[in-house]
Amino acid sequence: MGQLRIEGYASLFWKADLNDDIAAAGAFADSLIRTGPTGVRMLYQHDTRQPIGVWDQVFEDQTGLFVRGRILDLSAEARLCSALIKAGALDGLSIGFRTQAARPDESGRLRVLTRIDLWEVSLVTFPMLPQARLQGFEVLQDQAA
Repeated sequence: MGQLRIEGYASLFWKADLNDDIAAAGAFADSLIRTGPTGVRMLYQHDTRQPIGVWDQVFEDQTGLFVRGRILDLSAEARLCSALIKAGALDGLSIGFRTQAARPDESGRLRVLTRIDLWEVSLVTFPMLPQARLQGFEVLQDQAA
């Protein structure tokens, strides 16, 4: 059985998504303190029926919400995701969340998310925030001797 380590930005601060939402720096902090990375599920296309892996690290940096995890070779969906990532056909990331606090921006057109309850980060074909993408992947070799 093999695993694929992946990493990238699931959200970028101060960038408007296709739904006119903007994540403010610090918006994920309370949620991540409460749950840590183990409380954030890794899904494919936001399908809650079958998680495809685990997020080992989920944290905010100066750019946005960075994630690093492993796709586990335990289901057909996980194997499909790994193959699509390796082929360059899948690289989008998307967050599943509940808004805890938000305000309008100065223009009144955009919603600034100031506190987000993060539930999951999915691998997706078309992310709501087009810049939310995988930055890289690595095939992990089996540890069996």
